[in-house]
Amino acid sequence: QVQLVESGGGLVQAGGSQRLSCTASGRTFSSCAMGWFRQAPGKEREFVAAISWTGGNTYYADSVKGRFTISRDNAKSTVLLQMNSLKPEDTAVYYCAADQKPYLSRSAYYASEYDYWGQGTQVTVSS
Repeated sequence: QVQLVESGGGLVQAGGSQRLSCTASGRTFSSCAMGWFRQAPGKEREFVAAISWTGGNTYYADSVKGRFTISRDNAKSTVLLQMNSLKPEDTAVYYCAADQKPYLSRSAYYASEYDYWGQGTQVTVSS
């Protein structure tokens, strides 16, 4: 069992940066691949980024590639999402998710792959 709590959301101007943090509790965090998803009002939840259990493999959505960076610190049971050059279209509720499988595959892009979810944190980018 893994419990996830996101933090770091808020209001930021376009072009700015923000860092989201997801802290996990539970014994199995270090063996889980982790992902970030987001959901804007009236839209479906979409994949943002994912990282394997060692941090050695990462995936990104095309819309955030080159602007966002996912990382993890297994000693602190934390996964981070550094977001730079933010755009108004990045506005959404951001969710952290844990996959009981340690490695990334093509399934990592889909919400159905993940077993545990946080409650989400709102990110609002003003123009």
